[in-house]
Amino acid sequence: MNGWISSTVCLSAALLLLLSGAFARRSQDLRCGACRALVDELEWEISQVDPKKMIQIGSFRINPDGSQSVVEVPYARSEAHLTELLERICDKMKEYGEKEDPSTHRKSYVRVMSRDGTKMDLSQTKFDTDMTSSLKFACESIAEEYEDEFIEFFSHEAENVKDRLCSKRTDLCDHALHLPHDEL
Repeated sequence: MNGWISSTVCLSAALLLLLSGAFARRSQDLRCGACRALVDELEWEISQVDPKKMIQIGSFRINPDGSQSVVEVPYARSEAHLTELLERICDKMKEYGEKEDPSTHRKSYVRVMSRDGTKMDLSQTKFDTDMTSSLKFACESIAEEYEDEFIEFFSHEAENVKDRLCSKRTDLCDHALHLPHDEL
């Protein structure tokens, strides 16, 4: 009887380890996907702002010499605009679906609603309210936790923001460099 109990305990422990690993990978896939979707949405929103639109930043107080320390910067990449975007951008997660790589079982997140109305290939894409709620929650927590990093990266034009921000700077994606460019 003791051998049977010992085997059962070992199997139970192994199953718990397996499930905890799957849960950790699922959680990482979700947070990585949320970060990459957040970057995509920010890049798109920034691209939609008229590049000629400017905002004044600095102090509006008059210096002793009669001058002001006011500077005009492009609105699209201003801290004010980026902060506003970060507060509302995660609502866009309802426009995403989940795909699973059949060989690695890693999850990635893709838009299921095009921005321009073109038809999209949604085969092999899971789309439900539980998934979008989880993705939105992950997005909101990332936007809050890494707000300064997002503002720092997006206040200047940069290349490979997804990989630099979601992998190297925040460690949210350990596998991001292995994903196709059209997936998140």
